[in-house]
Amino acid sequence: MAANSSSTGSKSSSGGGSGKQAGPSAEQVVATFQRMRQEQRSMASKAAELEMDINEHSLVIETLKEVDPSRKCFRLVGGVLVERTVKEVLPALENNKEQISKIIETINTQMQAKGRELTEYRERYNIRLVGEGESEGQGQPAGSSGNSEGGGSKSGTGVLVS
Repeated sequence: MAANSSSTGSKSSSGGGSGKQAGPSAEQVVATFQRMRQEQRSMASKAAELEMDINEHSLVIETLKEVDPSRKCFRLVGGVLVERTVKEVLPALENNKEQISKIIETINTQMQAKGRELTEYRERYNIRLVGEGESEGQGQPAGSSGNSEGGGSKSGTGVLVS
């Protein structure tokens, strides 16, 4: 095992001049960033879908509140249409609406955490989105006027994502 660690040490010392050898490649950075963005989009999509469900529940609850509690109504449960009374269905609908609201809150919290994670990832790997480079690019040259030897390599490590 000592032989392996010494050979690993020699590899890392020989590759030390190239900079970030142990870091992910640009393609891996972009793929990870795109995957994270897609996860955030799917969370937003799910939250929007659940918001529509809440609106439907609210509409049905408002309608059923005006109806006689002993009147029969039909409810779709797991793909099966079940006959119940309004007084049985109304509390279940209100409970479902509350549960959906809690799920939406959880998804929104997860989306915010994913947004922070995305921002940190963008800053760590200097990722710029297409169309965003003009505004940020104007501020960078002014700050890098004194970094003629290091500034070129730093700006070269950035990744442009469409």
